[in-house]
Amino acid sequence: MRAFAVLSLESGSALADTCVSPPRPFVPSDLKAASEYANIIHDDFELYFRDIQSYFRCLDEERARAFKEAREVSEEYGRFLDLAHR
Repeated sequence: MRAFAVLSLESGSALADTCVSPPRPFVPSDLKAASEYANIIHDDFELYFRDIQSYFRCLDEERARAFKEAREVSEEYGRFLDLAHR
């Protein structure tokens, strides 16, 4: 029974994705610095918008995976209850 519990925990965690949100772009409060680094700041924002879309997709995929897993576990539990009450 203990081995089953360990295997169950390991298989569930192995399937889960880790979605990491991108860091917010930094905008200096100093107008001169913001102007001097405008191209870099612009690129940072573009990267952020690209990466946040990937993050949203990751969250959507993880949510779908978790719902599917929960449905499967619920079905397994139902089968277990059927067997246990025979």
